[in-house]
Amino acid sequence: MQSILKQHNETRKLTTLVENRTTYSAEYAELNIYETHAFAKSVLLSFDFPVIASMLSGKKIMHLKGFEPFNFYPGESVVMPANNEMVIDFPIATKSSPTQCLALGIDAFKINEVVEKFNQQVAIENENSHWNLEASASHLTNNADVNQLIQRLTYTFTNNDKSKDVLLDLMIQELIVRLLQTKAKSLLLDHSHHFFSDTRIGNVIKYIKDNLTNKDLHVEVLAKKAYMSTSHFHKKFKNTLGISPIDYINSEKIKFSKKLIKESKDFRMSEIAYKSGFNSTSYFNRQFKKMEMMTPQQFKKSVAL
Repeated sequence: MQSILKQHNETRKLTTLVENRTTYSAEYAELNIYETHAFAKSVLLSFDFPVIASMLSGKKIMHLKGFEPFNFYPGESVVMPANNEMVIDFPIATKSSPTQCLALGIDAFKINEVVEKFNQQVAIENENSHWNLEASASHLTNNADVNQLIQRLTYTFTNNDKSKDVLLDLMIQELIVRLLQTKAKSLLLDHSHHFFSDTRIGNVIKYIKDNLTNKDLHVEVLAKKAYMSTSHFHKKFKNTLGISPIDYINSEKIKFSKKLIKESKDFRMSEIAYKSGFNSTSYFNRQFKKMEMMTPQQFKKSVAL
């Protein structure tokens, strides 16, 4: 990410050590990059438009209405409605290692336009009533597609290009759809008592969660559980959750590994990998960095602070 921020780092001006803000504008969106270079607590932030905030580096502790305080790391996003307050702590920010976060604001009409198309064209099993990205705050763990989009958006906003507005238009539409798919995933997981009894995909998710460390957790097995062919299951799963079955399994294993790292300080990383259902430590390391934008060892150091 630092290579993507090269242009920004070379041109931005620092006027404060806490939440220094640099704004880049587009036709119906703006990107704000915030940098904090010193320890701070209870910093208040709000916007008069819907915002997608994503961590770039460091760590925040977020205090949002309706949530218990939570750690906010690279590879995670918060979707905030307009005029909602965020209260933020910066426990590890320093001059040499600042905490960086972006806040992408999108005009409500553009969100509504994309949401309407999404509702009309994308089948989300039994839960495709009416999505609204800005209805309430959401704390999301980004999948690889969302992380790549955020990196591309950041690069395009911060660098001059003749086709900048056209490229941003396409990427922002895709980001909204990806986040809607992530919300579908969250609903399936958070309301399992309803969806698991009604949908084949929900039953598969429950099976994955119950058998997460099973080394024989393959797509073919899951397809049989859903009474589908492997190809149809793969397509249906990805349409429903916005992520492939393998990527979903790996994301759940990484989530479990993070819990082990936080709770079991004496385990070696090879033990964490095995206990999380990975056969290979190197594969575990690659998947962890892909999804969390840091290595397992870096994550261990960040949670120890």
